[in-house]
Amino acid sequence: MTGVTTLPPRTPVDEQGYAAVRGLLQQGGVTVLTGAGMSTASGIPDYRGPDGRRRVQPMQYSEFLGSADGRRRYWSRAFSGWERFAAARPNASHEAVAAWQAAGALRGLVTQNVDGLHQAAGASDVLELHGNLARVVCLDCSRTYPRALMHAWLRAANPLFRVDTDEVRPDGDVVLSEAQVAGFHLVHCPKCGGDRLKPDVVFFGGAVDRTLVDRAFALVESARSLLVLGSSLQVMSGYRFVRRAAAMGVPVAVVTRGGTRGHRETDVHLDALLGDVLPRLTVDLQA
Repeated sequence: MTGVTTLPPRTPVDEQGYAAVRGLLQQGGVTVLTGAGMSTASGIPDYRGPDGRRRVQPMQYSEFLGSADGRRRYWSRAFSGWERFAAARPNASHEAVAAWQAAGALRGLVTQNVDGLHQAAGASDVLELHGNLARVVCLDCSRTYPRALMHAWLRAANPLFRVDTDEVRPDGDVVLSEAQVAGFHLVHCPKCGGDRLKPDVVFFGGAVDRTLVDRAFALVESARSLLVLGSSLQVMSGYRFVRRAAAMGVPVAVVTRGGTRGHRETDVHLDALLGDVLPRLTVDLQA
């Protein structure tokens, strides 16, 4: 699977910072917040590089709602990339977090990712802030469908639609020309006939469900520490939990490449690839 970026080069792990993160996990009661950096080693690129700058312009919620053309643009691109996106498998970092949970070290697991790879690695009770691309919801009647079923409907409606690319972007879509998009046929909800079928995820410009936000706040407030993995915290959706932890006196540790928006609230920051840190932590916890 090919994305829009390559993994950054490895750098030596700060051993003092590593020891601090290890100590937090050994104490237990950790709430983990994960971002796109968790899945880059699985072939799913992130929106931003280590410099925090956005490399991909995602679909806006208003654009999707605004017209059938906007929805055609989204679904043609998403249809073209879905099979490669769905083929992604958990990497060693997902497996490490699942192992920590199984060992009883976690208070909660909150993810901003929409790929379901935490669950595929064996984690349970994952709070998916931004939803999951494996589900589709009708915005007109609220009926939900498996994404695999939606993909089959789109394939039947577009039997000759083919795109020769191995690209996969953060939300599983690919870049298409306007001419390619124009020839794509949308499908309608079998229950109500509406064409506003949407992946059950939060688009940019949309709002995270307040119930999920409150649940995540509760997990942060009741934790002994908050451990952020693979996130630059540039989006308030995740950054607010770091701010809440700091306000509550809950220690905050971050493992990610590059700087973060939450550097003022962070007690420990390991600038490292997750794959160089998380599996090692698992071994140390089991020792």
